[in-house]
Amino acid sequence: MPRNVLPSPFYTSGLTTGRRDGSHTGHHLSEPSNSLQLNLARGTLTSLTPSIISRYYTVAFIAFSLLASTRAQQAGTQVAETHPKLSSQKCTKSGGCTTLNTSVVLDANWRWLHTTSGYTNCYTGNAFDTTLCPNPTTCAQNCAVDGADYAGTYGITTTGTALTLKFVTGKNVGSRVYLMASDTAYQMFKLKNQEFTFDVDMSNLPCGLNGALYFVEMDADGGLSKYPGNKAGAKYGTGYCDAQCPHDIKFINGEANTIGWTPSDNDVNAGSGQYGTCCTEMDIWEANLNAAAYTPHVCSTKGQTRCSGTQCGDGSNRYGGICDKDGCDFNSYRMGAPNFLGPGGTVDTRSKITVVTQFITADGTATGALSEIRRIYVQNGKVIQNSNVNIPGISPVNSITENFCKEQKTKFGDTNDFAAKGGLKPMGDAFNNGMVLALSIWDDHAANMLWLDSSYPTNKDPSVPGVKRGPCATTSGKPEDVEKNSPNASVTFSNIKFGDIGSTYSTTGGTTTTTTTSGSTQPTGGTVPQWGQCGGIGYTGPTVCVSPYKCNVQNPYYSQCY
Repeated sequence: MPRNVLPSPFYTSGLTTGRRDGSHTGHHLSEPSNSLQLNLARGTLTSLTPSIISRYYTVAFIAFSLLASTRAQQAGTQVAETHPKLSSQKCTKSGGCTTLNTSVVLDANWRWLHTTSGYTNCYTGNAFDTTLCPNPTTCAQNCAVDGADYAGTYGITTTGTALTLKFVTGKNVGSRVYLMASDTAYQMFKLKNQEFTFDVDMSNLPCGLNGALYFVEMDADGGLSKYPGNKAGAKYGTGYCDAQCPHDIKFINGEANTIGWTPSDNDVNAGSGQYGTCCTEMDIWEANLNAAAYTPHVCSTKGQTRCSGTQCGDGSNRYGGICDKDGCDFNSYRMGAPNFLGPGGTVDTRSKITVVTQFITADGTATGALSEIRRIYVQNGKVIQNSNVNIPGISPVNSITENFCKEQKTKFGDTNDFAAKGGLKPMGDAFNNGMVLALSIWDDHAANMLWLDSSYPTNKDPSVPGVKRGPCATTSGKPEDVEKNSPNASVTFSNIKFGDIGSTYSTTGGTTTTTTTSGSTQPTGGTVPQWGQCGGIGYTGPTVCVSPYKCNVQNPYYSQCY
């Protein structure tokens, strides 16, 4: 989601956005203070002798690779691009887990954009060079995106199966990377009737920050084959899109987003252009120490789509665009279980957590219709089922289904744009096509992350159901405060696994925990609520459904109460 300043219609009670790491424009990197380096990089230092220029040449482009940022569609040659290794695993119930030789790539949005033949910046601060970029196609021809110093500039480090993203590194703030299957292609995920599992340590993420892991329907090659103007491709992290249809993406479909480009009035490195870039998005994990949510956002179009005008759903036309920007979120705090996830909670965010997300289909096959998105946690050897909803008027379920979304939107008084855009079907279709895994750390110039961890919108009574999403103060999360007070914040994602349901996590030696919130109006006669899991291979939780529901077998690995 772009960091653009949003008009008042954006702030609706059902908003689970105001955010999205698409907002991070590969920014908060400034030009070097050394004028000699600056002029060398710009190719304008003509008064010095060749020997002096040669002496500083290497220093110049290294400084700019570290201190300048933007994105492009041509590939530069000044800095070698080496993808940090991050192994992952594909698992089956019968054969166990196989290690994949995967890696990560930095989004092109964070990279240095310069002339193809030298070091002159094509974008400085929050504006394009109008000489080099007089129009979208000429800009794409003149400008190149270069390689990245992952650890030194961006605070991105990997060790085996673990990825750590540091919040502030020098002048850089935040980052976003994608999982790669090879040096030129993203790892594609098709997760219907599958589960996706990872470990996360977010103990070092205070209010106002977001360590996000999510899927977006990007092209496997970053748009390289589809758009002639894109010469960089997935190797350089191109082709981003999400359901917020971000306008701050500087290059979309191989062309610069220069038409109508307007610098942001609250971010010196960001701006927005005429076009946005949209696609279906599955937020597996948006979280900090105090709150977490998982949220499907669907679009009425297939794959990455450039939008303009009403298609983008901007401002008062939020629900008239091609994507569901609100999504259908499950945030335990917001759903009436404030003590479930957080410091000292049932899921204790002060230490590492294993997060399991299962994509259940109606017939238990990979070709069936996506019918449910379930969440399970594992911590300290215990399998912990997701919290049950504890809000009168919403069934006491613990997963995302069409019915849950309908009841939630009705109770909270929100527009059900999720249903209007097709509900779970487009999400299932996106996984049929394959989705790309994005991992990021970011702060929020649009809404201070209050939509995730505080009361939001701030002009509503926090006691109104759906308003309070976390314990953070409504005065928290301001980027200038977070960047000043928590520069060493970080998030670590590790042990990424995907495969058959029940194959990616172990219950050996542990127990299953189910949470019933005090004051809940649960039906009697059993322990598993309607739509909850009640059986299946590898399942060790409760098996008796609350009355009048029965436990029905969906597939060998999953049975459900209804």
